[in-house]
Amino acid sequence: MIVGGQSFKNRTYVLAIINLTPDSFWHESRANCDDVLFRAERAIKDGAAILDLGAQSTRPNYTEVSADEEIARLEKPLAAIKREFGIPVSVDTYFSKCARAALDLGADMINDVWGLTRDNGMAEVVAKAGAAVCIMHNAPQKLQGDIFAQINSFLKNSVNTALSAGIDKDKICLDGGIGFAKDREQNWQLLNGYDRLSGLGYPLLLGASRKSMFGGNPADRLPATLESTRLAVRKKVLFVRVHDVAENVRAIKEEYERNFG
Repeated sequence: MIVGGQSFKNRTYVLAIINLTPDSFWHESRANCDDVLFRAERAIKDGAAILDLGAQSTRPNYTEVSADEEIARLEKPLAAIKREFGIPVSVDTYFSKCARAALDLGADMINDVWGLTRDNGMAEVVAKAGAAVCIMHNAPQKLQGDIFAQINSFLKNSVNTALSAGIDKDKICLDGGIGFAKDREQNWQLLNGYDRLSGLGYPLLLGASRKSMFGGNPADRLPATLESTRLAVRKKVLFVRVHDVAENVRAIKEEYERNFG
């Protein structure tokens, strides 16, 4: 996959979560204009391959903010990061207006938790900018029945939307949507069968970091997150989107040495 002119293949890479929100569920991921460069620099030093900026919390029962509010939260931090660092930057948004603003400021990828279905203009905006996109599965209601058939059908339709709009095939990755429209049992089913999403022929991104499927408090979920990252390596997932960069980079390295030595 190509993001920001860089080619990512043949291993598992880390996307570092930097939330420009006051209400994201893991408080350690929250940043603001005063400390975002410090957060970015630390993530890069710890081994992040891409920074993923979010200006809207999508935790359970979140209160949606507008595209204009997302833009207001993103503008200065994104511009500063692109000015100071050469690392590719992903922006987590499902609003085409925010995506356009972010891409104009130099963002390299749009991470859409509604998989190009919430805003009909999203695919065209990404295509026009020549950017990459992460297409995530989501649904208005919890899935029933065979989750893999439904997830793969959704992703296939969204990929067709992306290709029809002119998004380059080499700039698309897919996310099964752990924690979205799925209960705890379904999240575990998805995680353990994540490679069943590979049939569409696109690289995968796994976003399981510190999520509620692991039980307990967010502060206690790092060990389970690291196990999910090790599983991602074994299943040849291209990206893991995580809060704890150094620990996950280390887990990836150890898993490669153990299995592919």
